[in-house]
Amino acid sequence: MENNHKTVWEQCLEVIKDNLGEQNKDAYKTWFLPIVPVQLEGSILTIQVPSYFFYDWLEVHYIDLIHRTIKLILGPEGQLKYSIVMDQSIAEKPIFTQLPSSPSHNATANRPKDIAMALNLSADGSKDLPNPFLFPGMQEIKIDSQLSESYTLTNFVEGNCNRLARAAGQAIAENPGKTAFNPLLIHGGVGLGKTHLANAIGLRCKELHPNLQVLYVTSEQFLQQYQNAGRDGTTNDFIYFYEMIDVLIIDDIQFWANKAPRTQEAFFHIFNYLHQRGKQIIITSDKAPSELSGLEPRLLSRLKWGLSADLVAPDVETRIGILKQKLANDGIDMPYDVIEYIAYNINSNVRELEGALISLVAQSSLNRRQITIDLAKQMIDKFVKSTTREITIDYIQKVVCDYFGLPIDSIQTQTRKREIVQARQLTMYFAKKMTKSSLAIIGLQCGNKDHATVLHACKQIANLVESDKQFKYWVDDIEKRFRDE
Repeated sequence: MENNHKTVWEQCLEVIKDNLGEQNKDAYKTWFLPIVPVQLEGSILTIQVPSYFFYDWLEVHYIDLIHRTIKLILGPEGQLKYSIVMDQSIAEKPIFTQLPSSPSHNATANRPKDIAMALNLSADGSKDLPNPFLFPGMQEIKIDSQLSESYTLTNFVEGNCNRLARAAGQAIAENPGKTAFNPLLIHGGVGLGKTHLANAIGLRCKELHPNLQVLYVTSEQFLQQYQNAGRDGTTNDFIYFYEMIDVLIIDDIQFWANKAPRTQEAFFHIFNYLHQRGKQIIITSDKAPSELSGLEPRLLSRLKWGLSADLVAPDVETRIGILKQKLANDGIDMPYDVIEYIAYNINSNVRELEGALISLVAQSSLNRRQITIDLAKQMIDKFVKSTTREITIDYIQKVVCDYFGLPIDSIQTQTRKREIVQARQLTMYFAKKMTKSSLAIIGLQCGNKDHATVLHACKQIANLVESDKQFKYWVDDIEKRFRDE
């Protein structure tokens, strides 16, 4: 009979619903009611599912239940085939075979209102969350990427602290999804530029590949959208939407740690789907994968597939570059000695560095005072008192060189001039005493010397302090300057 396939599937649904029970009625509604029976040929039932993600999910979570049910209804010879909607047509594949790797999403592209509902959007775009998506037409979905236009690669100042991550980002932008850097995990502390760089890569992708769908979304947004979709019974539409993204950027994934297991599982499958089809995934986190705890092990393993690039606190040269870039963008002139003073005294992260600059400019503008080194010192003293000032090797070099009237780059030279050798040794001595840096790092930043040279320098300074009163005065006076800062 023509409707045999429908009758058989209705019988299957009764068995499945009974096995899932009342506590899993939402799962039944989400993953079984959308299935459409297509045909029954002998003992082979063909059902239509809306996407490859849907197929993957059923295979992972419900394949045993489906298999038992088909055998129960159709007998021991019973078999099941999936049909996946593609390009207004049906592509049939047996349930156990590997599916094609490059599906089209035109079928889902004709459902903007349904997808909008899944993301808690109304037809006019209003919703609880700031609207990240626009659906202007029925034939094509245009996505608001949510990227900040001010976070560009041009504005992201390169330095030793970020060179690997920036270079990887540039390579990704030129060929998204086709490099070894997929996924790209950018990690680092607060205020070091993770969000800026992730945005910048997205903007560059859009510039070089205008036809790609690029989306930046915070982990909090993704979580809320998924929860809203589950509440409204539109989880499938939520999944359809993310399957269409070519470059997906998830910011601050550590937000999911120790919570949101279902959200993590949904993202795990979306990750697999996009990665298998050569789509680019970019993720930011405040920790390296090895230090992230509370994420699902399967998801954590995926984060280690590509490149993990860390951002660390910028060195003084990079901090000066960041300040100069910021001033140039805002059209503000500032004496170089003031820029240098800010860079040497604010060394925790980029956000505080820019905050100090904004405070100084505001002080000058509101009080109608010229920006001078004295004004900078007054502002920095107040600004830094609210934070813990960290003494760095860069800062020690500056204090020592200023004390003896030497150019700061003289410490990096290979000259054997006595006054420069002495300044280099003093820098090593104070760096060992006042920082947590290893001997190798101290030597690297003081003329590319090895750890044995650093040890020798420290012993040499200690001996001079014991035997030379003038030298002891210099050491005490320099050390007092660190305490007074």
